Amino acid sequence: MPLYTYSEFTPKAVQPVECIKAGWELIKDQYWLFVGLTLVAVLIGQLAPMGILMAPMMCGVYVAIFERMRGQTIEFNLLFKGFDYFGQAVIALLLHLIPVFLVMLPFGVILASATILMVLNQSGGEAGTCAFVAFVLICALFLILLLIGVSILFAFAYPLIVDRQMSGVDAVKLSMRAARANFWGLLGLSLLNALLGLLGVLCCYVGAVLVLPVGFAASAWAYRQVFGMTGTKSQYPPPPPTSFRESST
Repeated sequence: MPLYTYSEFTPKAVQPVECIKAGWELIKDQYWLFVGLTLVAVLIGQLAPMGILMAPMMCGVYVAIFERMRGQTIEFNLLFKGFDYFGQAVIALLLHLIPVFLVMLPFGVILASATILMVLNQSGGEAGTCAFVAFVLICALFLILLLIGVSILFAFAYPLIVDRQMSGVDAVKLSMRAARANFWGLLGLSLLNALLGLLGVLCCYVGAVLVLPVGFAASAWAYRQVFGMTGTKSQYPPPPPTSFRESST
């Protein structure tokens, strides 16, 4: 049974820069443990088809981060507590994959058709090649933006499963409502995390691993800004029922 059944949350609460700063402050005392923990989570998550194992691994990372928020010293084995939420986490993952597939499918068809047309009509020369490359880049940009938008809607699903013991379906529904009410803040946080990741990749890829736990911690802090968190005092508690209630319509 879920610990909480209310659907209140704070709109427009996510402050991207503060999330990054607070995320770093949260994990810095056990930074190298979190580096190892998130790296193992990502590696294990790639072992099964469709990234099925990534779902419980994500939950395990949030278990560790939330325990750190509660002032606890973290041990590595907390990562595997994510398997306690395996069923609901996989449901949330599958629900996430449906819109991802629906977004990617038409782009794949368009790019494949454009490639075939270019091969059949090779008389375009250099100008035709440049136009095709520009078309591919524009499509790739729109695809990335759409995928980021889809991912934002699911930003709170795993934290809700872990923190509030919600079912996968209910967590996705509430995540979508809360994410829409905090869309621009979450978009800013996603872009900051992407920038940190890009800087890490430029550092011979090793840096990408080093910034990974900061991104997770920042996302967890965004969750805390929007929902508060069970078992700890939060400076961003959920609003009282009379202040904000997301309509079911």
